Amino acid sequence: MPESPRRVVVTGIGPVTPIGTGVEDFWRALLEGKSGIGPLTRFDPSEFAVQIAGEINDFEVDDYLPPKRARRHDRFSQFAFAAGKLALDDAGLEPTDPDPARVAIVIGTGIGGIAIYEQEHEAMLEKGPRFVSPELIAKMIPNAAAGLMAIEFGFTGPNECTVTACASSGHAIARAFDLIAGGMADVALAGGTEAAITPLALASFCSARALSRRNDDPKTASRPFDADRDGFVLSEGATVLVLETLETATARGARILGEIVGYGLSADAYHTVAPHPEGAGASAAMSAALAKASVLPDEVDYINAHGTSTPLGDVSETKAIRKVFGNNPPPTSSTKSMTGHLLGAAGSTEVAATLLAMRDQILPPTINYGTADPDCDLDVVPNKARPAKVEMALSNSFGFGGHNASILMVGHAR
Repeated sequence: MPESPRRVVVTGIGPVTPIGTGVEDFWRALLEGKSGIGPLTRFDPSEFAVQIAGEINDFEVDDYLPPKRARRHDRFSQFAFAAGKLALDDAGLEPTDPDPARVAIVIGTGIGGIAIYEQEHEAMLEKGPRFVSPELIAKMIPNAAAGLMAIEFGFTGPNECTVTACASSGHAIARAFDLIAGGMADVALAGGTEAAITPLALASFCSARALSRRNDDPKTASRPFDADRDGFVLSEGATVLVLETLETATARGARILGEIVGYGLSADAYHTVAPHPEGAGASAAMSAALAKASVLPDEVDYINAHGTSTPLGDVSETKAIRKVFGNNPPPTSSTKSMTGHLLGAAGSTEVAATLLAMRDQILPPTINYGTADPDCDLDVVPNKARPAKVEMALSNSFGFGGHNASILMVGHAR
């Protein structure tokens, strides 16, 4: 074990999202204010109150895995593997480059393989138990994605899965940070994945009245912090990051996108679904991230908000930000306005957006912002990307059950 924590940097990003796959397509879409939300096509939604989603309709798993092997895995695992491959490519790493025993994998998911669960449950009801696949459990369990990546890449270091709803990939990044800083790994693939656009999942979210019902205008449905917001938009995808020690990255001449300098974790201890009304848990997570890095609030240049577009959530987060940053909080945008809510993959997708904002010194916007809400009185970077000095930034992820994670990053130039 090293005598002091090692510095942890990000050298690769692999996004698979409704607005683009690969770093530059994803980032270009964010800066252009492109919405990835449209009519739901995966199944017939005519009986559902919500008929829109953030689908990825151009994903071809055969581009990443041979068809025979790909069929052994649920869509959420396929997304994760593709994102991991893209992240390694972006980092300039081949799976054979690092010592496999020194590479960790931490992949979060909120729901896991619900699609295969629904498929096999239907088979049992229609045909009987003998027709249920023996691979059901292996495909649906949340850790299947991390296991697939280890098998295909050959990495034998710590291999874990975090399951904390919409904070899952934020927790995954925090855990990977600890594994590297503490000397248990030199490199880590960390992030999240989700593929929950299914009839059962949609029906549950509809019953909870958690989703936007703007079926007639999908692209404007996700509108965080806007007074007319009416719920989040269910999306799918994955984003994986390559984390490594500063020493490892420097030694191989890697391009460094940013450094993770702190994180904060907390629990609302309030409600299974609703956020704490005063944002107590969220503010505790942000404060802890700043304290871990010995950073003052006025040193933070940008916040990528959890910003789900729900009536309660956005107000709670605003109060939390005000509690930590006072009367002059930094610009705070929600990229969920474009991607929709990727659930367990939201955190890592938004950390990726935050790193790219620091790389290019430009803030991604909150699109669909038209009517100010006095209870969400933040500079949300409305509708248009904005050049800005961004040396230090924070990314928030808050999940059902009151799970909170905030990741603090600095640009490599700092």
